[in-house]
Amino acid sequence: MTLYQLTIHEAMDRLAKKEIRARELTASVFERIRAVEPGIGAYITLTEDDAMAQADLAEQVILKGEAGPMTGIPLSIKDLISTEGVKTTCASKILENFVPTYDATVIEKLKKANAVFTGKVNMDEFAMGSTTENSAFKTTKNPWDTNRNPGGSSGGSAASVAADMCLGSLGSDTGGSIRQPASHCGIVGLKPTYGRVSRYGLVAFASSLDQIGPLAKDVTDAALLMNAISGHDPLDSTSAPQAAPDFTENLAAGVKGMKIGIPKEYFHTEGIDEDVRQAVAKAMETLKSLGAEFVDVSLPHTSYAVAAYYVIAPSEASSNLARYDGVKYGLRASDAADLLDMYQKSRSQGFGLEVKRRIIIGTYALSSGYYDAYYKKASQVRTLIIDDFKKAFESCDLLLSPVSPSPAAALGENADDPLKMYLADIFTIPANLAGIPALSVPCGFTRDNLPVGLHLMGRHFDEATVLKAGYSFEQATDFHLKRPKL
Repeated sequence: MTLYQLTIHEAMDRLAKKEIRARELTASVFERIRAVEPGIGAYITLTEDDAMAQADLAEQVILKGEAGPMTGIPLSIKDLISTEGVKTTCASKILENFVPTYDATVIEKLKKANAVFTGKVNMDEFAMGSTTENSAFKTTKNPWDTNRNPGGSSGGSAASVAADMCLGSLGSDTGGSIRQPASHCGIVGLKPTYGRVSRYGLVAFASSLDQIGPLAKDVTDAALLMNAISGHDPLDSTSAPQAAPDFTENLAAGVKGMKIGIPKEYFHTEGIDEDVRQAVAKAMETLKSLGAEFVDVSLPHTSYAVAAYYVIAPSEASSNLARYDGVKYGLRASDAADLLDMYQKSRSQGFGLEVKRRIIIGTYALSSGYYDAYYKKASQVRTLIIDDFKKAFESCDLLLSPVSPSPAAALGENADDPLKMYLADIFTIPANLAGIPALSVPCGFTRDNLPVGLHLMGRHFDEATVLKAGYSFEQATDFHLKRPKL
């Protein structure tokens, strides 16, 4: 096995035994990047010199016997997580040359753990989209079929992991932006409970929905990354004042006796691809053979989730993106006649079509006379969705569904139909509205050899159970071991 093909836990073991060196591992990853990145387009910014210096530092830590799980592990970072001294563009022209002066809390934690950062990866601009085609700089392609998209908005993260251009990645999930690309690229992706991982240094899209989380080659790696980035942060007012457990501790405990809820609204939805339906049905059989019990549950307000989300998220985006005015940082129009003209031209030139669309929707929903009819009403629907989940979890430990109703679409397929793109998030959005943890784990392939993800959702702050079920399924199957031929 080539070094870049290792999982985090395999590399961790080999580094600890001094069978390989951190510099050797990092060099292997960059060789892989040079070989396949031109055909995939996952990275916006590569930081090879910094990575080699970090690998050398990690090597010293290993030699002292002070290494932790992330020491010397090459990771990619979604380009909306602040990195001191390294460009953070959000895949937008308006931040094309923006270099932060501070690290996000998750980056600070990983630096203390002596991780290695390979670079910043592509995304939909300001995380708005589900195909990574809304980037201002490039279109990322799916490693399983380069004529298809990798999902989004964390498509660069998912593609870089699936193509072995890093050992793991950090993404962000506002309405499914970790889980959906993980599903489309055949890897593991976890959206933690809202508040479990600090959002300090995450460039905001929708502040009540955004959550940083791991994308990894298997469930063990996702748990290791969660150990590294979780915990209370006084710098983030939405961070939960709650100690994080060791997410690897009970992975192998099994699912015998675990009750898994099957929401009828998720399985009676029109438009689920037949290959996806069959892959999820087989996954259910596997979990049943491992001792899990299935119960029927109802989430009656599911049909309103997408509509509520596309009022709440654009409204919060409209407010958050008001700061990009060409004054303090970011793009400034040079041909403006006066201040108002400068605001208008800077934002018109700096933002892409999808971002403009959502700002307009959000500004309208928040405007005088419409706030009660739209944002307030959507927030009330959100409360009903949260109550649905609470009631469902009275009779089960987890909920199960497909991640996405269909596998990865062809590049450009949904370019002229944003509504179709929005509806693709029907299974992932409710977890964000409720703030609960949710996992995508590979569960099969379509007849076109495209990956399919199994969606497991848990109670607030119960990532451990979600990961345990994902691990049990993973150990009974080999889907997570398959890699695209590049």
